[in-house]
Amino acid sequence: MSLLQFLRQARQVHLQYLAGALPEPPIYVLGNPSADLDSIVAAIVYSYWANNRLPTTTPRPHVPLLNLPNVRAGPDLCRLRPEFVTALWLSTNAPPLRPDERFDNMSESAGKLLGEHLVTVADYAQSLRESSTNKKLLADAVMVDWNAMQERVEGKRGYGSVSGLEEVTFRTVGCIDHHVDEHFVPRPNDLPPSQPFIIQPGPGSCSSLVTHELWKRGFWSTSPEAAAEIAQVAKLTLAPILIDTSNLTAEGKVKDVDVQSVHFLRQSVAAVAAATANSTWDMEAFYEQIHDAKNNSLDLLNPEEILDRDYKDWTETTQSTAQTVKLGFCSSVKPIRWIIQKAGGPQQFLEVVRKFAATEDKELDVVVVMTSFTSAENEHARELFICASHDSGSAVDGIKKFITDSTSLGLMEWTPLDGECVDLVDADVRSTLNGDNGAWRHLWVQTNATASRKLVAPMLRDAVAKL
Repeated sequence: MSLLQFLRQARQVHLQYLAGALPEPPIYVLGNPSADLDSIVAAIVYSYWANNRLPTTTPRPHVPLLNLPNVRAGPDLCRLRPEFVTALWLSTNAPPLRPDERFDNMSESAGKLLGEHLVTVADYAQSLRESSTNKKLLADAVMVDWNAMQERVEGKRGYGSVSGLEEVTFRTVGCIDHHVDEHFVPRPNDLPPSQPFIIQPGPGSCSSLVTHELWKRGFWSTSPEAAAEIAQVAKLTLAPILIDTSNLTAEGKVKDVDVQSVHFLRQSVAAVAAATANSTWDMEAFYEQIHDAKNNSLDLLNPEEILDRDYKDWTETTQSTAQTVKLGFCSSVKPIRWIIQKAGGPQQFLEVVRKFAATEDKELDVVVVMTSFTSAENEHARELFICASHDSGSAVDGIKKFITDSTSLGLMEWTPLDGECVDLVDADVRSTLNGDNGAWRHLWVQTNATASRKLVAPMLRDAVAKL
């Protein structure tokens, strides 16, 4: 079965379930709420191979569910995730296996295809609203690229819901992740037989762990008859691994499982390339096209969408006073000055951050903006901006403790590293984004550029929790 055939079929299974036409629900494969390339692809690839194979005793259909509460599959998904659309296009249309699977890497053509082949959290919620039923649903889920849902059901480990789809309670029946264990997923003995439990911090990409697990279980077919279809899946799986490890060059992020997965997947693609007129497949060019799509992904977004594009949040409770503090982390592939200029200036950017924190679906006590880009010296650079919603209180105390405890991040006073010619005065940026009048805030250069959100978020969360 081709990749697009599977995705269309999975979407139909989902719709049939909601219509009451299935004897039992499918298993949803749900990535994290940042819905980045790794999260989306890991969900799709795991679903493709586990579909009607797991659980081994009673196999069931698997449906990838993109964790986007405000974005429906279609043109908006193209605009917000162009790197995914590029990866999907390169994987399925070079060339397409079937005439009806041909599409262009453009909003109109790709948007139509995505709407017919994918399901987002927003799609799921819209379908429930249209059904006019107030019934609460219980569905099974395998979590990939995360291991704790935003809303937990007290006293029932592994049960939870996601933002935008509170009508559905998910029962976690498996997990493959490369983040720190948050002790939400039931232990292996409490999961259904043969379901995966892999929480292994370290690898650059969750898709590497998914690849290894599928290969280990013997699911990743090497059948010559299906070689072209397998190559499509292999290409798509390579995309996030290469992007998240900077083509296997990112210092501190590349682990053996990343390297081994790339080697295995590349062999799957090469086997097909060797049997066609194009005797070689250029993985470097494949990486560069997706990398360019990601780097340019923010151009068509407004500042609020830029903050929301790669976003995760957590709520922590202080141990001494039992106060809750909600922390939102935004990641950007553009430097802070680029975002500030897009907003219209430092003060306008600060207002965007405050408005973002106050939105009804977020209500954040702290907003963290992390940037990751290539500096003017052609080196990987990071910046860190933290803004509290108030000028004092537990949120600010937690930030200050984090600053004291975060010497490993190498935080230093901000100076621009991007080398871009922008219409901004650096002193104005510093004076506006550093201060405590109305709301505590500060902007730094993070000299330890290897420390991504996977490291920084647990550090700030731990500082708040230990107050």
